[in-house]
Amino acid sequence: MSHDSAALQPVSRTGLNAVRRNDPVSEPRLVRWLLTGIALLFLTLFLVVPLVAVFYQALSKGVGFYFAALADPDAISAIKLTLLTAAIAVPLNLVFGLAASWCIAKFEFKGKALLTTLIDLPFSVSPVVSGLVYVLLFGAQGWFGPWLQDHDVQIIFAVPGIVLATIFVTFPFVARELIPLMQAQGNDEEEAAHVLGASGWQTFRRVTLPNVKWGLLYGVILCNARAMGEFGAVSVVSGHIRGQTDTIPLHVEILYNEYNFSAAFAVASLLALLALVTLGLKLLAERHLSAELADSRDVPAHAGPTVSQSSVALAPTQHPVQ
Repeated sequence: MSHDSAALQPVSRTGLNAVRRNDPVSEPRLVRWLLTGIALLFLTLFLVVPLVAVFYQALSKGVGFYFAALADPDAISAIKLTLLTAAIAVPLNLVFGLAASWCIAKFEFKGKALLTTLIDLPFSVSPVVSGLVYVLLFGAQGWFGPWLQDHDVQIIFAVPGIVLATIFVTFPFVARELIPLMQAQGNDEEEAAHVLGASGWQTFRRVTLPNVKWGLLYGVILCNARAMGEFGAVSVVSGHIRGQTDTIPLHVEILYNEYNFSAAFAVASLLALLALVTLGLKLLAERHLSAELADSRDVPAHAGPTVSQSSVALAPTQHPVQ
């Protein structure tokens, strides 16, 4: 019997049983229930219970005390500073992330690996260390401290220092979400748009950017959550000046150290609400991002370059060479 005819023979019952035994979904029901129960127990103890405890402690003295704690002038100042810091850091990281990911994913150049490594640097450096670096650079005894004092410029223990520290710890998020997505999508559509006569800016605005919009949103969501919840780096450079350089996490720490637990949890509940909103937006972005990645992977290997309708409309007056 030839190999081809042997391959066409029906699979025996023994072979089917062997396949079923190797199938992970064929585990006994008791094992599946046990593993599922362990996972749910872990999530309940480490995620649900702490979240419920935050809101329970925040409302332990009543709704009136809860809103009074949020209306405190120091709390309002911390909220405003947190929003201001995020409003500056997130757009800057958005621009940097788009530029860096487009450069790394779409082009080949010397130093590409070094640039990728530098983008990952904040993930490998402690936030406290990154804040200390700014103190050593811009503090009174730092490298640029005397010059800043002579020109009456305050960076450390002021808003600029908080913004700089926040930008440093959050700038990898957008780039790290877009680089794999752009690499998976390839350069076919950009090259087709260029052949049709589109400029670099037109190609980026009408081809590249629409293709990564959900990945970009995903990175911005994570970046904003980290910017508003950052503690380590901001704690080093802020100086803990109450009502001036305290963000929400720092204000929560001050209230907790003063044994004002209900007020501390009331302010902390704002960050918990932010986490819930971030989770919802993250799930939405992940769903669309997964769909985009699936579409990019479903393109047949023998198919030629694909041209999106946006790139076709870039140069309607162009005609093929006869």
